[in-house]
Amino acid sequence: MSLEVSQRLRILRTRSGLSQRELAKRAGVTNSTISLIEQNRVSPSVASLKKVLAGIPMSLAEFFTFDIDEPARPSPFFPAEQMPDIGGEGIAYRLVGHGLKDRQICLLREHYDPGADTGADMLSHEGQECGVVVRGRVEITVDGETRCLGPGDGFYFDSKLPHRFRNAGEEPCEIISANSPPSF
Repeated sequence: MSLEVSQRLRILRTRSGLSQRELAKRAGVTNSTISLIEQNRVSPSVASLKKVLAGIPMSLAEFFTFDIDEPARPSPFFPAEQMPDIGGEGIAYRLVGHGLKDRQICLLREHYDPGADTGADMLSHEGQECGVVVRGRVEITVDGETRCLGPGDGFYFDSKLPHRFRNAGEEPCEIISANSPPSF
């Protein structure tokens, strides 16, 4: 197999924001098939390569003519496995857009276990913050004012004001939030 095919597939897959496992799943082939092609250890038939490319999707003609030296345009899509958890201690913060340069917004999917909070110390940072509770209940304190919010309730405040979040309920709480400029 031409080294170019293995390189092209690896470059195309990574530019598309796909893991080997995700591409294999989409194409209906095994993980090892993708790995062996990319390692230049297996020479795929035209039919096999077409099947793999259908998972991207891309035609054979496009595959052999795209410029591998052209810088990759970042994908606008972020599968769940590409959103790292940057939280801890009963709180998960899943960051959308991880790895993008010059992000102007921090978009998070927040998960608070029952009893979890952002700590005894109030948070304060540059920018503005907003969000919507998707599931459960969360107690939010902003500049001395405390409110318990449930599904569908939202918040928006200047992040310089001292604030904290706490799940005072008995079930997990999920929030979709954004802040700008990004603090994560």
